[in-house]
Amino acid sequence: MHPALNIMVKAARRASQIINRASHDIEHLKITTKQQSDYVTEVDKAAEAAIIEVLREAYPDYGILAEESGQAAGDGAGNDYQWVIDPLDGTTNFIHGFPQYSVSIGLTYKGQLNQAVVYDTTRNEMFTASKGGGAFLNERRIRVTKCLKLEDALLGTGFPYRVFTHVDAYMGMFKEFTQRSSGLRRAGSAALDLAYVACGRLDGFWEFGLSPWDMAAGSLLITEAGGLVGDLSGGESYMKSGHIVAGSPRVFAQMLQVIEPFRTPALTA
Repeated sequence: MHPALNIMVKAARRASQIINRASHDIEHLKITTKQQSDYVTEVDKAAEAAIIEVLREAYPDYGILAEESGQAAGDGAGNDYQWVIDPLDGTTNFIHGFPQYSVSIGLTYKGQLNQAVVYDTTRNEMFTASKGGGAFLNERRIRVTKCLKLEDALLGTGFPYRVFTHVDAYMGMFKEFTQRSSGLRRAGSAALDLAYVACGRLDGFWEFGLSPWDMAAGSLLITEAGGLVGDLSGGESYMKSGHIVAGSPRVFAQMLQVIEPFRTPALTA
């Protein structure tokens, strides 16, 4: 395992201790609202602080892009590397006691994803990937499914919940996928949904309006597991646009065909 990946696993486990401990006393959590349907708890902040402490102890000069604390430069000259951190992906699930949330940590080098960890704290499932080194679940190699037809595919998605600018386009896609796939699932943690594509539990996934920390680790898991990730036209701008499509190669291509008629200029930008 890559040395940085070892540190990322350590940081994810440190955060999970805080998250799991708090999960037994949810009714006493302090919860604030960043915007409509977008919550943050003291657990998000404590978990992020724990992750950053572990990472900075090992790599003090790396940059940081984190959900709660924003973007911070490293302490030295090595900022070609940047940590991309979501300490608790699925906060709404967490505060409702719905056991589908995760810790997500990515590492980029000159803007390219290099290492990835997604940790399902409730199931003790550690997804890891290194660029060029494959993807793993609890140290077992994982691959995307061999699904060939969209009609046989189980797809994941995320409903619009903060910004509803593209809701009509989304509902059009949702209707088509409902009719043309074997089923849709909306579990509430994009990082885990992407990890599930990587390990074959889902055949594909799409969502609008995500942030880099939602996608960074999960997208590397998928590509290292033999899958494809792109924006709504299949391009590489998903980390910038926040609009993502992912899946096994055949399903990915067929998803793009379904999405194409609903892509507006705003969704293409």
